[in-house]
Amino acid sequence: MAKVVVGMSGGVDSAVCAYLLKEAGYEVVGLTLRTWESDDGEDSRCCEIDDAKDTANALGIEYHTLNCVDDFKKQVVNPFIDRYISGKTPNPCVSCNRIIKWDRLLYFANVVNADYVATGHYANIVKLNNGRYSVKWASHQKKDQTYMLYQLSQEQLSKTLMPLGDYTKDEIREIARKCGIKVADKPDSQEICFVTDGKYSEFIEKNSPDKIPPEGNFVDENGNIIGRHKGIINYTVGQRKGLGIAMGHPVFVKEINADTNEVVIGEEESLYSRVITCSEVNYVGIEPLKEGETVTCNTKVRYHHKAQKSFVRKIDNNSVEVQFEEPVKSAAPGQSAVFYDDNGCVLGGGIIQKGFHTD
Repeated sequence: MAKVVVGMSGGVDSAVCAYLLKEAGYEVVGLTLRTWESDDGEDSRCCEIDDAKDTANALGIEYHTLNCVDDFKKQVVNPFIDRYISGKTPNPCVSCNRIIKWDRLLYFANVVNADYVATGHYANIVKLNNGRYSVKWASHQKKDQTYMLYQLSQEQLSKTLMPLGDYTKDEIREIARKCGIKVADKPDSQEICFVTDGKYSEFIEKNSPDKIPPEGNFVDENGNIIGRHKGIINYTVGQRKGLGIAMGHPVFVKEINADTNEVVIGEEESLYSRVITCSEVNYVGIEPLKEGETVTCNTKVRYHHKAQKSFVRKIDNNSVEVQFEEPVKSAAPGQSAVFYDDNGCVLGGGIIQKGFHTD
């Protein structure tokens, strides 16, 4: 009987993940990683220990918790704040998966002599013909979470099970109801786990040890001052609402320049890029590209973006240039670009640095 450590957040997905693996004959051990505690003492939606413990007891499985609060703050929260202050739009869940969640799950699996770790992500782990592991689109695209998993290493993927890849959310909730799991109808979390109200600027102002960027100028694409902004942490590329400037027609945030403390405003067409550059590239389904080497793929520039035909070329060290057949909208610096093959398997991905118009 193989042994598996299941990461349990307290939600329905991880609960059913544990149930399905137990039903399949695995010896299941539940583990909740405690990553964040708010000022009022509440745990984040990623580590609601009481619900996770109740589920483990109901399933009759061994259960543990592991305190990761200090490391989570140092390796996830602080970099998130730093990047926001520098005018980027980071996605902390992407980095957390690799450097906190999988790192600690595999550490604990080693402690208890488990063969695998498992999570309730909607994705599939596959081993490709070239011998490399990848994550493949879930059968039902509406809940696919492969975009969040592109930073996982080959070792991490080789020891991971994801049993929810072929299920819909409704099917998961129905399974939970039938087996008596109390969190069957618990709502999904929609926000970053440590910013539960969605107000990123307020969180950064409250938790940053450094000086917050002050008010500055809105400028047009030619550098002309057209108004005053409230501070660059209040904006992201592609934003239209809440700008507080009247131009007589819809305008958008085209660029955030932390060096000059300016927010560049443009027309909707100015948001489109045919070429983007990415750094911190992690290769998943393919071997790392050699300098100048190109791969044809489909690229997503944000979680809900439909992957578009593209050509990824390595330009130096750990950076690539991505050229799209058709321009993409609102490729925000700090977000991730994830590369897929035609079968929906992740080839790799990186952090967007800049977008270019080449028409």
